[in-house]
Amino acid sequence: MQTIKQFIKFTPILKEKIWGGDKLIKVLNKQTNSINIGESWEISGVDEAVSVVAEGNFKGKNLQELMIEFKEKLVGDKVYSQFGNKFPLLIKFIDAKTPLSIQLHPNDNLAKKRHNSFGKTEMWYVMQADKAANLIVGFKKDSNKKEYLHHLKNKTLLEILNVDEVSEGDVYFIPTGRIHAIGGGVLLAEIQQTSDITYRVYDWDRQDAEGNYRELHTDLAQDAIDFKALESYKTNYRVENNKASQIITCPYFTTNILAITANSLSIDNRTKDSFVIYMCVKGEVIFTYDKEEMHISYGETILVPAVIKEFTIQTTTQSELLEVFIQ
Repeated sequence: MQTIKQFIKFTPILKEKIWGGDKLIKVLNKQTNSINIGESWEISGVDEAVSVVAEGNFKGKNLQELMIEFKEKLVGDKVYSQFGNKFPLLIKFIDAKTPLSIQLHPNDNLAKKRHNSFGKTEMWYVMQADKAANLIVGFKKDSNKKEYLHHLKNKTLLEILNVDEVSEGDVYFIPTGRIHAIGGGVLLAEIQQTSDITYRVYDWDRQDAEGNYRELHTDLAQDAIDFKALESYKTNYRVENNKASQIITCPYFTTNILAITANSLSIDNRTKDSFVIYMCVKGEVIFTYDKEEMHISYGETILVPAVIKEFTIQTTTQSELLEVFIQ
């Protein structure tokens, strides 16, 4: 019987978007002849877009097949008991050449009732931002349905929404119901629940090449919006070199940042009853377990099965990894 005690790298699923650019190709070295690539789905169990293993003993198998074959050995006892054969997270890199639509996502209850889906809690880690690039996150002050609909009708939503200029390393947590949009010129890593349910409320009146407008979901969104405002939407965190520094923790995922300056770093995940995902957001590293090595560079992602608890990470340059798992 084959063992799952090996690092797993998947072939990115690249998606053209009306707002996409060329940074995923030119900066993150994704391979494609297509243009306007907005998203690279690094690890996905979403129906119709399931990740396929890129190399090694499982090359050609998809994530769903691995889930069915290895179950808790792949994802951990607690995760498997909660989610069964459905991989619970969707991991992406996103390049917005122009702004995404203003949108939000329903919570688990609404998503289950309306779409038979999980909700979509997510977070962003900004990898690169052009000068004056921004994100829309939340309201400037507490709002309500009447005020929101007035501005939506008059195409003046920006008057009541919070806009932040961003730079490398900025982090934003986007719970369900929080209105948001990635601005043009931003390249980021996105970690989210396994869901592709988005309520698009305003799309800048843009048309595609055939002159069509994208579908809006203004009616569905009204019952899903959180109208409460926060003083600040940016997540504050501290980074300590050569140890996992927590950025975000929530019921759906925990994300740490691992800033590596040492030549070799020993990782001990014995306290985690979960798979662990590593996204390289700076530099390049080599993962070593037993006699197996796997190299990942800036913009690459690997999945470490739950049964692998101790391994080393080596680097010859200052590198940073996002470490993602479920508590």
